[in-house]
Parts: sequence; C-alpha cells; structure tokens
Amino acid sequence: MKLIVAVTAASGALYARLLLERLIACPEVERIALVRSRHASGVADHEGVSLPCDPRIEAYDNDDLFAPAASGSARYEAMVVIPCSVGTVGRIASGVSRTLIERAADVMLKERRRLVLVVRETPLSLVHLRNMAFLAECGAVILPACPAFYANPATVEALCTSVVDRVLAQLGIVADGFEWGKNEA
Repeated sequence: MKLIVAVTAASGALYARLLLERLIACPEVERIALVRSRHASGVADHEGVSLPCDPRIEAYDNDDLFAPAASGSARYEAMVVIPCSVGTVGRIASGVSRTLIERAADVMLKERRRLVLVVRETPLSLVHLRNMAFLAECGAVILPACPAFYANPATVEALCTSVVDRVLAQLGIVADGFEWGKNEA
C-alpha cells in the first residue's frame, strides 16, 4: 500500500505522529509520502511533537509540484491530511492546487481514490461546513478530530489514538484499537 500523509499547521501534530507510527507498524504499508505545510513543523515544535523516521517515509517539500504525489500515475492508493486546517479544506474544495498538499488531494479526488481529511478546528463557520459538505459530495471522507471518551483513555495519547484508529479503518487497515463490546470490563 502506497499512502500520502500530509500535515498542516492546524493544532494536533500528535495525531500525525501517532498515525505515522501505526502505519510504520503495518507490514502492508510499502511507502509513505510525507508532506508538511510551511508552518506545520513550527506548530509541531510548539506542541513538543516530532514525527518518526523510517526508510518507508519519503519527505517532500510542499512546494515540489514535481513530486510523485502530484500525479495520478504515481498510483498512491490513499491520502490522509492530519491534522487538516480549514484553510486547506477550503483550497481543496475550490480546486486550487498551489502546493503539493492541495495538488495531491486534487489527484485523489479526480482519480476517485480515498482522501481522508482529519479536520481540526472549532467552532466551524458556515463557509467551513459548506466546504466540508462539498468535499464529502466529491468523495472525500471528513473525519473531524473528535476523540472518543467511552474507552476511558488514561493519557492524551490514548485519547488521540481513538481518532487514529478511525483513520486506519478508513484506509482498510485493521488495528488493535478499542472495539465496542469487546474491550469492556
């Protein structure tokens, strides 16, 4: 499985780190194209989060529109934008592809491949809601970073893992996460 993981400057870099760690642990994941927006690293640093390194992770500059993720012929199977800013949502919804993140998302939509947007913003304006509704109509999965509390998470990481488990499920990856009725005491 070839995936694209994009990280924007929305708060919640921990979600990106946890997702990458889980993907690295999956033997079916062959390659991950990692793209960060201009300010994503600064937000991650501020939040005390560093992203993992692995030979299967290939980092690309967000200004590199010649990167493989910019073309449907590269045959990436899915893309996750985690966390996804509402600005990124708006640019994807309008078809503006000035950066690699926006172009790769556009490719996923035009090729009818899986695009998962882990939106991290609150409150949402009508503009945000309409952009997300439009993208859902276009085939994107809108997966707000809304963690589940019913598993009684003991740490912030465990809380965030509930969102990452849902992302993995959208990618068709079976993860050992909380399962209602199975993990209850």
